[in-house]
Amino acid sequence: MATRPVSSPTPTKAAPLAPSRAFPRRTPRPSFTLIRASQSMESRNDRVFKELGLYSLKKKIEDAVSRAEMIAPTALELEEARRIRQEEVLHEYNLWDDLTRSNESLAALADAIKVVDDLKDLRYKAEEAKLITQLADMDIINHQLFKQAYKASLDVSKFLDRYEMSKLLNGPYDKEGACVTIQAGSEAIASEVWAEKILCMYARWAEKHGFMGRVVEKYPFKGGGVRLATIEFESEYMYGYLLGERGTHRMVCNSLDGSGVDEACSARVDVIPLFLDGPVDLHIDENDIEISSWSCEDKQPGCSSKPAVTVCHIPSSITVQSSGERSHFANKIKAMNRLKAKLLVVASEHGVSDVRRIKRGAVASEWDHETREYMFRPQKSVRDLKTGIQLLDLNSVLDGNIDAFISSHISFRQVR
Repeated sequence: MATRPVSSPTPTKAAPLAPSRAFPRRTPRPSFTLIRASQSMESRNDRVFKELGLYSLKKKIEDAVSRAEMIAPTALELEEARRIRQEEVLHEYNLWDDLTRSNESLAALADAIKVVDDLKDLRYKAEEAKLITQLADMDIINHQLFKQAYKASLDVSKFLDRYEMSKLLNGPYDKEGACVTIQAGSEAIASEVWAEKILCMYARWAEKHGFMGRVVEKYPFKGGGVRLATIEFESEYMYGYLLGERGTHRMVCNSLDGSGVDEACSARVDVIPLFLDGPVDLHIDENDIEISSWSCEDKQPGCSSKPAVTVCHIPSSITVQSSGERSHFANKIKAMNRLKAKLLVVASEHGVSDVRRIKRGAVASEWDHETREYMFRPQKSVRDLKTGIQLLDLNSVLDGNIDAFISSHISFRQVR
């Protein structure tokens, strides 16, 4: 009976007086349990990631590797043969006899060597990605290494896409850089805002692909748009890639009930070659051109006062301008180079051997031809009017994802 009070509830009041050493012994247990639970959760997440996430990545890697294994050996053999032929050409004659031909041959040899090196690098990346996926099957690699393989596979796919396209781009100036001019279709605020969206679309496209592009001229509007902007792309094949973008890009918002168009505006895009190996060798009679100078501040209040130059080819009425350089002389040189590039393109398209034979009535402005229609309402979609291709993700297109249009234009030019 004396021991019964000991088992009564009264000890709960005395619990705070219990020895303090009881708490340290019990404290680690909950934390240990939490650590094990956390590790278990991470392990479970790893398995889910491997089963769901890594499977799709692994499939994409394997597809890129298979494509590289199918294309790279033949391509490398052909490019090696092209390199050897170019070396033989250089050994056959004296480089000093014909400097123009020598420069062309040296450029062709340098291009062949670069492509061979790129294909060898491609083969290495494909082998690396393949090895990592094989190790993944044995579950002995980490996620970071697997992501490295995935990045390598993306590089492989991008290079193969570019390589295959370059074989289709066989026009006289397709290999050159590109000078892209975007101009608002009118002085309305909506058109100038739309022109800036088109400018951003090309800038994002170049950024995604790692192409070298810079905005050399931009006439901003205080309402948030641009009246005119020029981007120069100094990477190879840019003219061939972007030639199909030439024309009018129209934004359309239909009424919700489909009864008509609530709002429409446009931006006009022109594309000319940007010769990467130096100024184009084309003589233009001084009597056939008219040069005028003006200040950017005169036409665009608030802009810095830059010496701008406009050059007009009188027989054809083709007009170009330059205002991105620091001096009047530099802008004059650039404007003349742009005029020569434009004249060469027009002469080639109209089958004229001499630019002096280009007549005013024979030059139909590509700006007047509608290239693409961007539908904002009721359905967000983009329709290319030259090829008929349509994409249902307007925001993605405006974010620079225009490869589908570029590819379709290149294919379209091949069958014309």
